[in-house]
Amino acid sequence: MKPNRRQFLGASVASASALSFWPGAHAQDGGVMTFALAARSPNSLEPAFVVQGADNWVNTQIFDTLVRPEDGTFAVTPADFKPAIAESWTSSADGRTWTFQLRKGVKFHGGYGEVTADDVVFTFERLLDPKKPVDRQPLYAGTMESITAQGPGTVVFKLKRPDPLFCGTILYTRGGCIVSRKALAERGDKHATNPIGTGAYEFDRIDPAKGVFLKAFAGHWEGPPGVPELRFSYILDTTARTLALLAGQVDMIEGVRAPGWIPSIQARKKDLQFDMTAPGSINTLHMNMTRKPFDDIRVRQAVRYAIDKDALSKSLAPMGRPMVGIMAPTYAGAVTESELPPELRYKYDPDRAKKLLAEAGFAAGLSFSNYMSTREDYSSNMLIVQEQLRKVGMNMEMSMIDHTTYHLNNRKNLNTLVMFSSSYPPALTQIFIDQLAKESEVKSDGSGGINFSHYGAVMPGIDSTLAALDNEPSFDAIVKSVQQMEIQVLRDLPVISLGSLSYVIVRNPRIDLGYKVRSGYAYWPLKRARIVKA
Repeated sequence: MKPNRRQFLGASVASASALSFWPGAHAQDGGVMTFALAARSPNSLEPAFVVQGADNWVNTQIFDTLVRPEDGTFAVTPADFKPAIAESWTSSADGRTWTFQLRKGVKFHGGYGEVTADDVVFTFERLLDPKKPVDRQPLYAGTMESITAQGPGTVVFKLKRPDPLFCGTILYTRGGCIVSRKALAERGDKHATNPIGTGAYEFDRIDPAKGVFLKAFAGHWEGPPGVPELRFSYILDTTARTLALLAGQVDMIEGVRAPGWIPSIQARKKDLQFDMTAPGSINTLHMNMTRKPFDDIRVRQAVRYAIDKDALSKSLAPMGRPMVGIMAPTYAGAVTESELPPELRYKYDPDRAKKLLAEAGFAAGLSFSNYMSTREDYSSNMLIVQEQLRKVGMNMEMSMIDHTTYHLNNRKNLNTLVMFSSSYPPALTQIFIDQLAKESEVKSDGSGGINFSHYGAVMPGIDSTLAALDNEPSFDAIVKSVQQMEIQVLRDLPVISLGSLSYVIVRNPRIDLGYKVRSGYAYWPLKRARIVKA
């Protein structure tokens, strides 16, 4: 059922203005594919310095990386990576030296010539500059010691420590998008709004009110993409975005990760296609062990037994999926329930939760205050958790605040139970380093990391295991250590996994993506997409 004129006029002013972006139902143009992103406007098309997720969709079409996974997947093991700008590579026995041979004939847009080793060196050296606003700059600087060119077609990376998944942790990232030294020198800051890459689509123009326009790059090393033109509109308002898709004004939209949204839109238009990543984001619940009574393991265990993760996942179906530990089930190092001793399986048991609270001195229950974000994927999870805790006598008094303030409060150690939604590639130790290492402990002045539980600071954690892995070149050995850390975290319970939540894209059936989306980041290439219906 398509929305009528009255329904459109009843939408918000923001909705109306957003829908006017594409007059004449551009989504039906034979050579144009339109995509509505969940953001107010474009921010930066400089891939290493992106600050809003929506822009990653645009950058993924403009830029290429040295290596990549199979479309629609994450590379879980070193063998899963495929050549891209690099046609081959080798690593030393100690895992500290990686040598890449570049593919000949890979061209930059705009007549900037072929990619050389010097461009690759420039791309990665700028990630090491602490003065640059690079996302995860400490990871890049802590991993790479040097990048050197050996002639125009060979690049050598020297690492500070072995990394058998170097292709995933460093190369296949936003910072790993290869840029032109010459283009950056000429354009400077203007490169963020007029970028030069090597991808299947090249930048055409940007309009702050209408979005970003891309056109097929005929000189792409894999050949031209299947659709001549891509248009990305930025429509923050959920209603406007949804109505634009139902009206046929756009072909694809970023979906809403909230209970009931998918069934609701399916009821309106039954032939819509849904592309979902697994795991998507990983939702963790950190218990601040500097605040009583969460320094007591019995209280933390009570929280764990009180939370019905299956009910959480079902409420967010088909996007929600339960998890055992904090590693996604499809990632190397994740533990399965059958591999755990019975006491670490934590089957939903509210009576057990009440008993543990009584043993901890809270037979009559307890109350505590908490901040929570109003963003849908956060609030929907935590409102369910709040009700589940209430049933065992734990009264969580939640103050709902905007999403930015919520994160600022968390980074200043102002919260008690911190729900945190994050997206990680299969990088083995990265989630442990970010969220559970002592070096990542949150600080009241906001200068710390995202270890909101203070694990490793207020009690022994996993730091010794992480330190032992600094010189480990074996992928299999690291996997075993990750499984051991998973078990230790389940035993100590500084953090609880609430499950994963898929990223969702809704697609008009006239668009054939060219592959099935199974896993990956919250953005993926569109070069294989085809328009199959007029």
